[in-house]
Amino acid sequence: MILRTSPRSRPPAATRSRFFLFGTAASGQSLVEVAVFLPLLLLAAAYAVDFGYFFIVCANLTSSARNAAEYSIQGYESPGQSTLPAAGPSSTTTSVSALALGDLAGVANAGTLATVQVCSKSIGISGNVTKCSSFGPAVSTSTTTAAQTDPEAPTFLLNRVDVTYTVTPPVKLSFFGVSLLPTLSFRRFVSMRAMD
Repeated sequence: MILRTSPRSRPPAATRSRFFLFGTAASGQSLVEVAVFLPLLLLAAAYAVDFGYFFIVCANLTSSARNAAEYSIQGYESPGQSTLPAAGPSSTTTSVSALALGDLAGVANAGTLATVQVCSKSIGISGNVTKCSSFGPAVSTSTTTAAQTDPEAPTFLLNRVDVTYTVTPPVKLSFFGVSLLPTLSFRRFVSMRAMD
């Protein structure tokens, strides 16, 4: 048995050419969609990189201040050591400020954009308050804070390490010279009590 198609079952030639043109118009539509959404996708990826960097900086700052405050009380030895570690300068590898900046070594530009303020008995005591010194290349009066008194002074002294880091995003996004992400300053401090 042979099946034959009638001429009415096939579309005419004019209709076939319209289907062909419609098919190419649909592929052009896909190119327009890609052209519109690709910059938005790249912008979202750049923001993801920047915010991921901000979270890494926050984690490094938190551990840097905590480790430096613990070291300012204990040093590399035990709590029963005879001398306290020096607060600075940052160029001395055994100082508290060098340890704090060393913990930030994984963050880009940490050496040039970080300030470390150390309040420790190794600097001196004024009444019942430990004296403070700031270290690092970005020291300014706006990043320093006054030392605090321990509630149980003079039995205890309050050691404090304050780390401030100015964050510049790794992917600098700007639109006509206006930055889409601001430069931020993150600050973390840790206070620990030491028996005098």
